[in-house]
Amino acid sequence: MCTPCCISQLACCCGSAACSCCCNCCPKIKQSTGTRFMYAFYFLLVTVICVIMMSPTVEQALRDNVPYYSELCERMNAGENCKTLVGYAAVYKVCFGMACFFLFFIFFTLRIHNSTGCRAAIHNGFWLLKFIVLAACCAGGFFIPNEETFLEVWRYIAAIGGFFFVLIQLMLLVEFAHRWNTNWSSGVKYNRLWYAALAFVTLVLFSVAVGAVVFMGLFYTHPEACLLNKIFLGINGSLCLIVSLLAISPCIQKLQPTSGLLQPGVISVYVMYLTFSAFSSKPKEMVANKTVCVFPINSESENDKQIVTIIGTIILFACILYSCLTSTTRRSSAALRVCRNSEPETERARCCFCFGDDKDDYDEDNSGSGQNVLYDEREGTIYNYSYFHFVFFLGSLYVMMTVTNWFHFDDHKIEKLMEGSWSVFWIKMVSCWVCLILYMWTLVAPMVCPKRFIA
Repeated sequence: MCTPCCISQLACCCGSAACSCCCNCCPKIKQSTGTRFMYAFYFLLVTVICVIMMSPTVEQALRDNVPYYSELCERMNAGENCKTLVGYAAVYKVCFGMACFFLFFIFFTLRIHNSTGCRAAIHNGFWLLKFIVLAACCAGGFFIPNEETFLEVWRYIAAIGGFFFVLIQLMLLVEFAHRWNTNWSSGVKYNRLWYAALAFVTLVLFSVAVGAVVFMGLFYTHPEACLLNKIFLGINGSLCLIVSLLAISPCIQKLQPTSGLLQPGVISVYVMYLTFSAFSSKPKEMVANKTVCVFPINSESENDKQIVTIIGTIILFACILYSCLTSTTRRSSAALRVCRNSEPETERARCCFCFGDDKDDYDEDNSGSGQNVLYDEREGTIYNYSYFHFVFFLGSLYVMMTVTNWFHFDDHKIEKLMEGSWSVFWIKMVSCWVCLILYMWTLVAPMVCPKRFIA
């Protein structure tokens, strides 16, 4: 019983076969989906390694629990207690290797239009070999000469790439808000419960946004300090109100009948989250030898700091993976050009719409006893392979800069991921404004460039 399944798994790792699970009770999986999740798994694995490299806690645990740890480090030529394998320099080298891996596939997968060719087979299979190549690329970064020059140049290249990845994240958020509203609005004409769902979710989103403004006004401002917090909280709150009123204004409703309050609700919640994160990332201010404008519950507790760091890291991973996986679909690629599809919408209202696909007639692999694979790209690719790897390339640079606290890398620890630095504060605050500007542009673009939006 297990022999065919084991053979299929070996073919997945060492050959061009698509990956599937051994269990035949697992739901069907599309080849395009399985491939993207495998690359995301590799990406997540390297990211976790980078987090470990920036954690003195893990380093100490290895030193205490691994037998002959010092001798092992000497044999590996990794310095005393493996010092060359930890810290920001090690993260830069590992992320450089991961970026080179995805950069190679950007050019290797150019102009692939279906999954029947040799290059497409390599993209969709040979996972064990690609894992070995990825590991070799990451290890090769430790043998780069002129380390100081390399680290200085690579830091600025990664900062530029990380900035573009932030822009992609924000564009995808705006596209997600529009698609959510369009999808649920399409069900209103068939079932009035979708209208109730729209109203309920919109009310919840604005309640969370208003609650966040009140919370930050109470705990992240002070009569004698935190002037920037007061100014930016007022600016961001006012901008959220402006875009909400703009979304339901008659001139916008005339050109975009589906525009409503759900989209500005999503944008407002995200902007408030970024504002809160920016305030938390700002260096602490003191008044009368007392720290002010900090999280109110046990702000000095190490356990609470660790919990906040863990939650922040999970949110970071989720945002990166969502951006990498969804920014490569045809719909999202069109959204990144800030242009609606010329084809009429054929949305079918459903609760889970993010990864839905209207095309269901695919070739199915029923061989073996494991999970069935739907070969959905034999006639045409579902996503752009080269652009897919480009997004992961930018994601590698963003991870590198985020884990090492951008330009405040000296003596940084992953346990202090959520602690303050001015660079992180300004990056998050500017991200708020860019997000609002992008959403505002999607509202007024049909008025400014009407020809691009004529179906």
